[in-house]
Amino acid sequence: MRAVTTSPSSPEPPPDGPARTVDVVLPCLDEAAALPWVLRRIPPGWRALVVDNGSTDGSDRVARELGATVVREARRGFGAACHAGLTAATAEIVCFCDCDASLDPSDLVPFVDEIRSGAADLVLGRRRPRGRGAWPAHARAGNAALSLLLRRRTGLRLRDLGPLRAARREELLALDLTDRRSGYPLEMVVRAADAGWRIAEHDVPYTPRTGASKVTGTWRGTYQAVRDMSRVLQEPPAREGVTP
Repeated sequence: MRAVTTSPSSPEPPPDGPARTVDVVLPCLDEAAALPWVLRRIPPGWRALVVDNGSTDGSDRVARELGATVVREARRGFGAACHAGLTAATAEIVCFCDCDASLDPSDLVPFVDEIRSGAADLVLGRRRPRGRGAWPAHARAGNAALSLLLRRRTGLRLRDLGPLRAARREELLALDLTDRRSGYPLEMVVRAADAGWRIAEHDVPYTPRTGASKVTGTWRGTYQAVRDMSRVLQEPPAREGVTP
């Protein structure tokens, strides 16, 4: 594959220790109740980057007490929180995971192994619901429709566009992602596909979240997410030169 157009130098080590190989970005909006479960499952040696997107329930305090690094992002939006975490990361590999206890960050270990081995450039988790209410019917329908549109747009035969994922930090930054709402996860996949990345997808358990959902728990939230993502699919192919 073509070389990435970013600097080949390694990121500077964080001030609190040696250079880390994995950072996990956890976008967070009022997830104080879920954080203990999530942060206990961060693999040893990895760093949790909890991106506080305006929480009022003390999520930032809970995260710090549990040893996570807290990043503040004042601009509301899932994409804004994710990108703030990406730009704050210093590790070679960056993972993303929801902060609501619906996904287990320890399931990212084989994803990271696949990235490290060079077998894939972007690895996604294909959600498999466990328990009633884990993935409402309207949210599954929206995801299926977007997966079909993605296939038509890029040729990728993915079954899910879920938030659990891993890739190399410099390559992700080179994609120059611009969406700061619900379209961010899809934009990452679309631009990676346009750049010729090898994209893999693996099953992961998906359990009922802790607390109320901001997106998939309501028809309105799902509609807004589908609208944001549909807008991403209408964009022309990104510039070349960001392929791993």
